[in-house]
Amino acid sequence: MRKTMNSSNRPLADLMRPLTIDDILGQSTLLSENGLIRRMVENKHLSNLLLWGPPGCGKTTIARALANSVDMEFVPMSAVFSGIADIKKAMETAKMNCEIGRQTLLFIDEIHRFNKTQQDTLLPYLEDGTVVFIGATTENPSFNLNNALLSRCHIGVLQPLSTEDLLVLLERAEKFLGSKKIPLTPESKIHLAQMADGDARFLLNTVEYLVSANFDNELSTDELNNAIQKRAPLSDKSGDEHYNLISAVHKSLRASDTDAALYWTARMMTSGQDPMYLFRRLTRFAMEDIGLADPNAMQIALSAWQIYERMGSPEGDLALTQLVIYLGTAPKSIGNYNAQKSAWTSARATGSLIPPKNILNAPTKMMKNLGYGSGYFYEPETNSGFSGQNCFPENLPRQNFYTPREIGFEREIKKRVDYWNKLRTEKK
Repeated sequence: MRKTMNSSNRPLADLMRPLTIDDILGQSTLLSENGLIRRMVENKHLSNLLLWGPPGCGKTTIARALANSVDMEFVPMSAVFSGIADIKKAMETAKMNCEIGRQTLLFIDEIHRFNKTQQDTLLPYLEDGTVVFIGATTENPSFNLNNALLSRCHIGVLQPLSTEDLLVLLERAEKFLGSKKIPLTPESKIHLAQMADGDARFLLNTVEYLVSANFDNELSTDELNNAIQKRAPLSDKSGDEHYNLISAVHKSLRASDTDAALYWTARMMTSGQDPMYLFRRLTRFAMEDIGLADPNAMQIALSAWQIYERMGSPEGDLALTQLVIYLGTAPKSIGNYNAQKSAWTSARATGSLIPPKNILNAPTKMMKNLGYGSGYFYEPETNSGFSGQNCFPENLPRQNFYTPREIGFEREIKKRVDYWNKLRTEKK
């Protein structure tokens, strides 16, 4: 069994946990002079709080430091392992603490894993002040927590630690370890901070492993890569980060920032996203955001999708890259998208209006006698290929759903539409 930094077997990340908010790295928005958490500490009054941020950014550390700052009893709990019975037991302890004049800070990690009933169990205790509650979550609280709980809490949004913050943490670890040297070159220390990707826990766990592994020499960046597994970029494949990343892909494509779109696509692919999801969304983009400004975009999307299905990764990855480049550099128009929305809105609003008789077939004598097909023009036989006949219901004024723009192939479509509108006006 590997020796740890302390006989108590506490991991290095726990041993080095800051005890005050002044020692916490990063999170300047919350910890600055006018920040939410700084104001709580200076006023010696804690409020119910939800800490939302990625792994290893300091949520638990902040909760413990807040308890220390106002000398409160710190009661930690994990929503993964706890239930209603555990909540009630913690509240009974908190009530006994109240009787002797000591307040309790109840910290629940992974609070989003509590179901609605479990979350509701907390409400009366938050309401009557039995505890000050701090919840930590990696998921968007507005999607994963009850409105009743949200209304009783401030929300503190935490950011991943920067590479500079992690290098400072690495220096602190070296001082803390004393004679136990971290076997890394200056370049590989920077590389480790970058590999940690904002996660202080990952960095300190890696340092603990490297120190205990008894390497004979300082590791280069390549040797460090071989010694540890690189932390995967943050993405939960289905939750908030998943939707953040696909949103970044879409918005980058709409802005014709092709390089940014390639980056966000790569982020999704390297973190294990389903490529079929990406192809489905990109094909939708080709129809919605490019449309007839470049009719080829939809076919390119379908072709790239089919190629990937046949070849898989890594060969098919180039088809995805080519598609992103094509969509990013294509002209953008939502004429097609707006036309669909407008036409569907009108169809729902106008009910069951029948087509005008001139464009109805008359397969029987009776229908012909009723005027079906009367006045119909067969456009290909006209000199201009256009008759201007009305095709809307008789009681519905002419509608304009599709408005092509002066961009891409829609320039040519606009010329045709303008020409037909002019002939239609002249024939009135």
